[in-house]
Amino acid sequence: MVDKKRHVRGADYESVSADYLEKRKLKQGAAGWVLLAGLGVAYVISGDFAGWNFGLEQGGWGGLLIATVLMAIMYTCMVFGLAELSSSIPVAGAGYGFARRALGPLGGFATGVAILIEYAVAPAAIAVFIGGYVEALGLFGLTSGWPVFLVAYLIFVGVHLWGVGEALKITFVITGIALVALIAFVIGMVPKFETAKLFDIAVTDAPGASSFLPFGVFGVWAAIVYAIWFFLAIEGVPLAAEEARDPRRDMPKGIIAGMLVLLVTAALMLVLVPGTAGSKAMMASGNPLPEAIRIAYGGDNFLADFVNYAGLAGLIASFFSIIYAYSRQLFALSRAGYLPRWMSVTGRRHTPYLALIIPGTIGFLLAAITEAGDLMIQIAVFGATISYVLMMVSHIVLRRREPDMPRPYRTPGGVVTTGVALVLAVAALVAVFLVDVIAALIVAAIFVAALAYFWFYSRHRLVANAPEEEFEAIARAETELA
Repeated sequence: MVDKKRHVRGADYESVSADYLEKRKLKQGAAGWVLLAGLGVAYVISGDFAGWNFGLEQGGWGGLLIATVLMAIMYTCMVFGLAELSSSIPVAGAGYGFARRALGPLGGFATGVAILIEYAVAPAAIAVFIGGYVEALGLFGLTSGWPVFLVAYLIFVGVHLWGVGEALKITFVITGIALVALIAFVIGMVPKFETAKLFDIAVTDAPGASSFLPFGVFGVWAAIVYAIWFFLAIEGVPLAAEEARDPRRDMPKGIIAGMLVLLVTAALMLVLVPGTAGSKAMMASGNPLPEAIRIAYGGDNFLADFVNYAGLAGLIASFFSIIYAYSRQLFALSRAGYLPRWMSVTGRRHTPYLALIIPGTIGFLLAAITEAGDLMIQIAVFGATISYVLMMVSHIVLRRREPDMPRPYRTPGGVVTTGVALVLAVAALVAVFLVDVIAALIVAAIFVAALAYFWFYSRHRLVANAPEEEFEAIARAETELA
């Protein structure tokens, strides 16, 4: 350390030596906008293959349709806001960095913790779905369970330890395979579509129940949790800012292009899967796409096997890419001193190996102990929606407080757009709480523990020249000069 502590906005900072930052350096220039768009699709594409269909059990097809439309609007508006923020503040901390500048150290840390919960738990849910697809293939008698989860974590954390450029290129290829599977599914299933199959769930006596909303109006709220799974984690693209070639130009292109692809795939899966196999048959399926094909065609066939194998690729793509996301969020929080600094050390290939291994170990244990993919979806979604609220508030605050901040990309509609995302994010947060209090309490307990750690320990040990903190310091100096 090279100088004494300084107290700023309720926190104590110290500048560190160049050697400290050199040991925490990512590989720059590894990704252009095409790879970033591929990363965005990869984060989410597993949501097309499994998870969203649990919403049929909560709201029926009509309830899930309304929930998906609302969440599509929320994510699209949010992506426009994040495109602006990531081009203006291109740091590995992404959401934490945006909130840090707008809301101060506590707001930044809270946002970072919410994102970290989302990205640490989501791979555990995906690992359970990978187990379901592997079991459906019947290879070597393998069944879903901890050995499959362990192999998945070992292989794909290992590839990330190899290097970011290699990892992103492999992710891009795997995502391409998954997209081919979705296209094959659409071509093969369009002739089997029947509108009546969308509405084959029996109508309940819930308030407002109908054939369109068999579980009533409340079913729409309950389905929001699973509608989010169509888009969850697209917001992770800005985490690659310090490894992008030209983040100020490439970030907006990459995240918006990725979102456009996801809107199309979500609409196709929402209509064709229950519309060919029936909503009732799909509402609890662990591998809905290949199962839908087998139901529609009356048994095993080449298309079902192909989509099963390629669907496994889709799950792997999201699993693989979200591992990248959690490591970068943990890396940024650790580098700035919010979490133990030793977690952000990088190896000779400039990969944060401890930030990869520690959340991976936690995720594996969650998957192995619970094997409850739906519960982990709810926990991940709860963490995500908290971060969405805080990031959209950050966009609005920065627009009001720093109107002259350089913005290479500006959100269409400005704060109106992010205001729409904010309202829908609050609604989604309430929905998660109403649907599963246990998931909400788990996240709340993690938050309380994290905030206690920040308040009593880490806020007194922050790093002044971490990139996310330097952005805030520059802004404060400019304000003082003005």
